[in-house]
Amino acid sequence: MIATGFMIFLGVGLLMAKLPRRTALRILKYPMLVDLAVTVLVLLIHWGTFSGVMAATVAGLMTSLATSGLRHWIGYISDGSYYPGRIRLDV
Repeated sequence: MIATGFMIFLGVGLLMAKLPRRTALRILKYPMLVDLAVTVLVLLIHWGTFSGVMAATVAGLMTSLATSGLRHWIGYISDGSYYPGRIRLDV
């Protein structure tokens, strides 16, 4: 279940990595909304079996950790202003 949850998280992470930099930084302005949206979406997709629900829960928890970490490391854009994290990106 943990490995399956990690694979689901990896798929969501790859989709986020494909986004343009500014779009990803704007999305990171709303970490709670991203966490809830991803968790609900993967739970709906994998609903029906205990292992599917547990894998979706692991993916949701890992997404929550990732959004918090990304806001801390690369920052976010709010109201047109870039608030950098520890790593400053050229936007």
